[in-house]
Order: sequence, then C-alpha cells, then structure tokens
Amino acid sequence: MATPGDELRLQTASNRVAPKLRTYDLGTPPLPRSFSISSTFLIMSGIVERKVDRRAGSVWQQVDDRIVEESPLEIRLEGTPLAVVMRTPGQDTELILGFALTEGILTGPHELAGIDEIDANRWDLRPAGGVFVDPTRFQRNFYSTSSCGVCGKASIDAIRISSGPLNPELRVSVDVLAGLPELMRAHQINFDETGGLHAAAAVTVDGVLITLREDVGRHNAVDKLVGALAPDRWRFGDLVLFVSGRISFEVVQKAAVAGFPIVCGISAASSLAVELGEELGMTVVGFVRGDSCTVYCGRPRIV
Repeated sequence: MATPGDELRLQTASNRVAPKLRTYDLGTPPLPRSFSISSTFLIMSGIVERKVDRRAGSVWQQVDDRIVEESPLEIRLEGTPLAVVMRTPGQDTELILGFALTEGILTGPHELAGIDEIDANRWDLRPAGGVFVDPTRFQRNFYSTSSCGVCGKASIDAIRISSGPLNPELRVSVDVLAGLPELMRAHQINFDETGGLHAAAAVTVDGVLITLREDVGRHNAVDKLVGALAPDRWRFGDLVLFVSGRISFEVVQKAAVAGFPIVCGISAASSLAVELGEELGMTVVGFVRGDSCTVYCGRPRIV
C-alpha cells in the first residue's frame, strides 16, 4: 500500500540538458528504489554488516553486526548547492522535501515541481513554475551533522525560521501520551536491527499512528516524516509529533513550521527548545514514560 510520502514519481529525464539519472515529480507514487513500502513505515537500505568483537561476560567473540549507515546527502536548488546533510540513506526524496519545507525554502509542497537525482548522494530541487527562490538565502557554510540540524548556517539570524499560527484547540489526554513510547517502539523496525536510529512519529489525539520515520539524525527523522505527509496534506494542526530522543531547538522549530501544536519526546527538552515553544504557543512535553511526563510549556493542551 502506498503512503502519502510516496507521492514522488519516477520519470525519465531525457529532455533535460544536464544528465540526470531520474527525476521525481509530485503527484503520483514513485517506483521503490532501495526500500520496501508498508502503510506507516519503511525498511531502509541504510544498514551495513561488519565483523565486530563482542564481549559477553568474560568471553570475547567475533560476530557479524548490523550497523546503521551514515553518509552525506547534497541538496541543490536548480543546480546551486544549498547544504550537505549527514543522513541514513533511504527515503531521500522525503528528507529533501521535508528539509525544504521546514527550512523555509518552500512555503508549501505546491511550490515544488519535482526533485531530480544527479547521483546517489546528490539531488536537485526543482521549484514549480512561477516560484522563485534565491538560493543564497539558504546556503550553508559547511555540512549539517546528523546531531545538529542548524550547524552550518551563516548567522544567528538565519537560525530562526518563521512559522504560521498553531492550533490552540488541540487537546490530548495523558492516557494517550502514556501509550506513545510503546506504540513507537513497536514500529521501530530499523532500530531493532541496529540500535542506532532516532524516530519521529505523527499520531492523532486518539493515539493512532499515522506515519513513522527513522534516521541517524533526530532532525532528519522529523524532515522525513514531514516529507512523507506533506504531498497529501499541509500543515499538521490536528496531529501530535512524538520523537524518540531529546527535544532540541531544531525539532521544535521544524515542528512549528509544519504546524504541529504538540511536540512530545521520551527524553528532556533543551532550554532553547522550551523558550521557542513558549514563544510560539506550542505544547512541549518531555520524559513521556509510562504514566509520567514533564510539560515544559502549553499545559492547557494536556488533559
């Protein structure tokens, strides 16, 4: 069954001047590349096997281990390099679309005509007709690591991205929150393989999982999630964002741009994440574990 994030279709690009391996256009599902598709999550190709020395008790053994892959992805805008992000390969078009939206490069999926693959680790954003984006506004001075989504921006002012209003009426019960860690863990099939991936999930206020994505970078997981959902709908004012790790500034910022009114996580939130969440009228909840949680701001949405 195709998911909303599969709304980028493989087409030939023989009529383009620059040689392209293939292009993905919005509107219809793509052919699968290196992963299999299920209704809410994807099995990624970004897992490698290698020999490791493992100690159990007092015994050392050399065994085959499965390790999450981390590799660079270059994102261009009509041929101009914008950023290099360190990510887990798989769902690259979702990552690029989500990145373009949450970084404010595009104001909505309607502004994107397609994503052209230059090679396995280089992709080119192609804006829709009549949409002009100045690439110099978004270029980074160096790459963005898997642990830092704002690293490489040229100035402090460039870190802040404007977002629209957040739904003030959304409410979620503590009982639903209590079930989110188990719900997420049950669908982290790639984490089961490696133990080295972050996850981001979109859930309804009734606790129904809509979509989940995994990546070595927590902000990449959010971008992949946004990119999976955006072709079908934009923004997500009726959904809750749940992340598997700490709630960082870039996670809150990306969530705000995408319209999530509530952001929850298994671990703590950073001070800047809380300050931004409070400023934007967002509900930020950390340490969601069993029947306990910590609400940093936006308490009225938790009932």
